[in-house]
Amino acid sequence: MISDPEELAVTLLAQLIERRIGLHYAVRDRPILAGKLRDHADAEGFDSLLDFYRSVEYDDLGGERLNTLVDVLIVGETYFLRERPGLERVVEIVQERRSRHLSTRIWSAACATGEEILSLAAMLAEQNLLEDVRLVASDVSDRQLARARKGHHTLRSLRLLPDGMPPWIRAQDGVAVVDPRLTQRVDWRKVNLIDSAAVAALGPFDVILCRNVLIYFDDAMVVRVAETLADALVPGGTLLIGTSESLLRFATSLRCVESRGTFLYRRHENAR
Repeated sequence: MISDPEELAVTLLAQLIERRIGLHYAVRDRPILAGKLRDHADAEGFDSLLDFYRSVEYDDLGGERLNTLVDVLIVGETYFLRERPGLERVVEIVQERRSRHLSTRIWSAACATGEEILSLAAMLAEQNLLEDVRLVASDVSDRQLARARKGHHTLRSLRLLPDGMPPWIRAQDGVAVVDPRLTQRVDWRKVNLIDSAAVAALGPFDVILCRNVLIYFDDAMVVRVAETLADALVPGGTLLIGTSESLLRFATSLRCVESRGTFLYRRHENAR
């Protein structure tokens, strides 16, 4: 039994957050969560965390209060050419499919501010492959997606780029600006990964990138999201997750394959 009202509110909000967007906060992480929630509730004008919880749980019919909470909680740290070998393998998959006169549909799930999909778009463009590809990127955060669509990023996101700016990005007034011809090639969508119907509505993909996302879910949610992603792949389609992530200890419908130093997950060819 939790007697402290604030501790109770943090517990209830942690459960609500996991139920609505999948983010899991273990007990050891609750103090950090409590600090974020307290600051956010104060900024929103609530006298207590319990009042804030009741508002999000019962009065937030349009979802706006949850949207602002998501923006506070979502980890948006990313950068261009992150875990580049995986992106290079995706380019090779596109090349292989092109040699068979096949186009490729690629989805960057939980794209944050879009550095991953824009890096891939630039790499494809350098190989004259971009016209053969349809790119979709999604996130649950409205704020992150707005930044992604605009193509304006922090200079810190350039830290893995080689010396000298590549032709598809420039520094302007302290901001990294991506060539709009790349941002416009991406179909930006708001999608909650735990909403299987919303994922299914995107249609089938040949390649899905969902990197450094599963680490924020508990085991049951990892399996649930992995199966949702598997269902979104065409038979034989490829899922790429982060280098620090693995599905090997979970029973999923995806099989792990090693391909040129990169671990990929494939949907079985005979899957329906």
